[in-house]
Amino acid sequence: EGIGLVRTEHMFFDGDRIYAVREMIMATTIEGREAALAKLLPYQREDFTNIFKALEGRPATIRLLDPPLHEFLPKEDEEGEMQETCKKTGLSREFIIQRIHELHEANPMLGHRGCRLGIAYPEITRMQARAIFEAAAEVIKMKIKCAPEIMIPLVGFKKELDLQAAIIKDVADAVMKETKVRISYKIGTMIEVPRGALTADEIAQTAQFFSFGTNDLTQTTLGMSRDDSGKFLPAYQNAEIIPTNPFASIDQTGVGKLIKIAVEGGRSTRPDIKLGICGEHGGDPSSIDFCHRVGLTYVSCSPYRVPIARLAAAQAAIRNK
Repeated sequence: EGIGLVRTEHMFFDGDRIYAVREMIMATTIEGREAALAKLLPYQREDFTNIFKALEGRPATIRLLDPPLHEFLPKEDEEGEMQETCKKTGLSREFIIQRIHELHEANPMLGHRGCRLGIAYPEITRMQARAIFEAAAEVIKMKIKCAPEIMIPLVGFKKELDLQAAIIKDVADAVMKETKVRISYKIGTMIEVPRGALTADEIAQTAQFFSFGTNDLTQTTLGMSRDDSGKFLPAYQNAEIIPTNPFASIDQTGVGKLIKIAVEGGRSTRPDIKLGICGEHGGDPSSIDFCHRVGLTYVSCSPYRVPIARLAAAQAAIRNK
């Protein structure tokens, strides 16, 4: 019935655009970043235009850039990729390696990613917002309904959301004035750090929707890395510390409590707030039943899980009448 999570960073790897992304990352001035972002804008706008046309009025929740920037850079030992990056960006191998070292993070999952990127580099948010709204204006002129929902990731402080929302609103106003097209849109956030859940009543003053990113919310709540936990989770299940893999099915007593707090807090401030879940938990029947009981209204999951999710949602509705 729509797209619950458009991962905009996936668009950055297509064709030659990755070199514009690298140019933007390695720029040391705002002017340099903006010049590289200007190359990315038409690519992103075209992507969003095609998405909105295909959806024919169904909702799309678009997440702004989320991963840490170093993920887009070539590896030092990828000689062919390194040479191609030097050629396409005009930068020296030494400079690229220096930037790789500068951007390296010991714990990137908790590092410079999500809304933290947009706060440090507001021009990234500005470019992505412009691509979204210019695409929306284009399809609305084609008489296709379009109401984008823009999701700001990794918010734990209301001020983070406020700063990013202000940029998005400014760009929306500018594009509507330039195109003379009225665009209806929502600004929301992904609740994926415990502080975001605990202060949801404050965050909902700005956010029109919450999408629970339960993959990262599980990692940050349990203090467990999804990538590394496979080494010890079987022992935990054998010792009956946990009944199931918390990255496959929501930990309802721990992570679930945070979700309940966030739902109650969000609704206390904004009774009509839209609430959903995105991630692999969105395709797990037990997790869907839990989401139904706490009052979430949609799930988003990988395409192959959608039939299971729809059946589980129907069963949850009957079971919890």
